[in-house]
Order: sequence, then structure tokens, then C-alpha cells
Amino acid sequence: MARMMHPDEHPLDAALVRRLIAGRFPEWASLDVTRLPSGGTVNAMFRLGGRMVVRLPLTPGGAGDVTLERTWLPRLAPLLPVALPEVLGAGEPTPDYPYPWSVYGWLDGTNPEPGALTDPVGLAGDLAAFVTAMRAVTLPDAPGAHRGGPLAVQDPGTREAIDALRKLPAEGVDCDAVTAVWDRALAAPAWDGAPGWLHADLMPGNLLVSSGGRLGAVIDFGCTGAGDPACDLFPAWNLLPAGAARDAFRAGVGVDDATWLRGRARTLSQAVVALPYYRTTNPAMAGNARHVIREVLAEER
Repeated sequence: MARMMHPDEHPLDAALVRRLIAGRFPEWASLDVTRLPSGGTVNAMFRLGGRMVVRLPLTPGGAGDVTLERTWLPRLAPLLPVALPEVLGAGEPTPDYPYPWSVYGWLDGTNPEPGALTDPVGLAGDLAAFVTAMRAVTLPDAPGAHRGGPLAVQDPGTREAIDALRKLPAEGVDCDAVTAVWDRALAAPAWDGAPGWLHADLMPGNLLVSSGGRLGAVIDFGCTGAGDPACDLFPAWNLLPAGAARDAFRAGVGVDDATWLRGRARTLSQAVVALPYYRTTNPAMAGNARHVIREVLAEER
């Protein structure tokens, strides 16, 4: 059993997933089920045979993401330049497991790691093309993207997280500098355009790259919807190195200074919220949060 990250997390293991598969998809009951290591915080992933993966929410808050993906992934996939997960089976709650869950087709690739990119400038261009394609989507009735509203909505939670980090001196975070970056973004011109389509959670763990380092797939559309375009600038600081790659990404997405500031602040907010929460339970998430804080403060300097 994997270590739990949330107080309301439902325990999941391969035996439970086998029972769910046997009950809902008996034709797949003989396939091997193996838990996949993941830095994800909302869902658990289990490989099913050689070409499928089972994705199950860990908490009640993640249950809505399942139906969101079932609705929108088939509509978005033909409009985007890289592969998206294909829903092959829709599982429903059972007495053993209280949330909807899905079976997806397996997508080849690996998660990129900051500081270990094979082709950072090429990947930056791929990411910019994906973000631009998302913004060009015109599908009607888009839901509101998670964290896609005005930056000020995140202000109370961000300041609470900064205060939590002040109580963790071992982390070595310059909380005054973090606050200054946040305040500068709040003082910049607010987003006042029409909401555009976003992925809204472009973390390294939601990207798959080929052996050559180029973007092959984007996964986990549980936050997707319409909102501030700054929400899809996260890779500039959570993945791409400063210099040519980050510059290529900014040029490719074509955003103004205010949007860039908001994007940087949104990425920083996600990191300062994640670090105190996941520092002992999710090494991948905590490690990326530390990386973001370093990158943002270095760019500010």
C-alpha cells in the first residue's frame, strides 16, 4: 500500500483494482495489474496488461475529474498536436470503491525532468505549440478551468502557504522574496480578456516525451476548461531552463508582460502551497515545488 497523502484518501492496491476490473470488465480480468509509481496527487495509476492503464481518484474531490475527462477528451483530441489519453472503459462506484474510475489506452513516453532534458529548446517549442492550440479551441460550453479565475482569488491561500513555509526554516525558502514576487503580480494589470481553453495543470508529471526529448503526449485533463491564459505558462518555471528554452517558450506562446507575470506568480503559488503539504508524502511534488521557487526567485533577481 502506497503512503497516503491526504486525510480523506481512499486506500488503493492492486487487489482492489483486480476486483474492480473483474466486476466491470470481465474480458480484461486475466490481465496483469501493477501499480505505477507516480508523483500525482489526485489519482492513482495501475497498468493493466501491456496497453492499458486504470486511473482512479484518491479522494472525493477528484471524482468529478473522471466525468470531465470522459466528456472532453474525445472532443479535444482531434484539435491538439500531440496524443491525449483515450478512454477505453468507464468504471462506476462499487461497495469496495466509492468513485467513478476509467481505463485508458497506454501512451508511450517518459515524464521529463528539470535539468535533464535532451532537447530543451525543441521541447519548449512543442509546449508552446500545444498551449497555442489549446487557446485556439472553440468548443462551446467549456467548464471553468481549475485555478483559472482572477489571480486575486488565490491570494489568501498563497499567503497562508507562505506563512506555513516561514515555520519550516529547514526548507530555506526566502519568504520575503516570494511575497515580493506575488505582490508584484497582483499589482500588474489584471486579466480582463475572454476566457480561453486551458489544460491548466502542465506539470512535468502530466507530460510524456519521446527518447529524443520531444513532446509526445499530454495527460491528466482533470483541470481543463476556460480561464486566464497565464494558467498554461507553468512549464516556463517548473520544467524549462532559463535562457534559450524559456525564451523560446515565451516567444512561442506570444504573451504580454502582464500575462507573463501572472503566469510566473500562478506557478509560484502552486509551488508554495504544495511544498508544506507534500514535503513528507510526495517527494516528486515537493522536489518540483522547490525547483519552481528557486527558478522564479532567480528570474526575479
